[in-house]
Amino acid sequence: MSSSKAQQQTHNPCPPHAVCIPYPAQGHINPMLKLAKLLHHKGFYITFINTEFNHRRLLKSQGPHSLSGTPSFHFQTIPDGLPPSDADATQDILALSHSILHNFIDPFRVLLAKLNDNAAASSEVPPVTCVVSDWTMSSTLKVGEELGIPVVFFFPTSATALMAHVAYPKLIEKGLAPLKG
Repeated sequence: MSSSKAQQQTHNPCPPHAVCIPYPAQGHINPMLKLAKLLHHKGFYITFINTEFNHRRLLKSQGPHSLSGTPSFHFQTIPDGLPPSDADATQDILALSHSILHNFIDPFRVLLAKLNDNAAASSEVPPVTCVVSDWTMSSTLKVGEELGIPVVFFFPTSATALMAHVAYPKLIEKGLAPLKG
């Protein structure tokens, strides 16, 4: 092998592999998908995780081949832990939040392990190097720590919503919230 070809191979390592996981609601999925596309454009291998319910909704709204992706942008699904419901209806947010809190961590752990097993068995799929998680999916941090994978949180809503979230405990402390009468 020529020295220039060897240099190219040593300077061309596996791309970073980001697993992107939004909270399973449209206002969280769309911004995370935009971020995933930006990371992909910058050279990341992307695995985008949706719940089975939301994956079916995306396919229905965008067409059967809309989520085919490229060789380095894949979609995976995990169950949301809720009983089947009307695909055209919005899921009960309280039931969904409860289910995510109690039923999400094991399928997520299994999927990350499967992705890394696939990476070990294939030179085409790099190992997971980071998780980009919706900030409301805090259990991803525990799984990341268990598997030695860094987790970064993404706050997909507005800066105003973030400031309200940060300020709310102070408002409660001062007796200004919740509003009375």
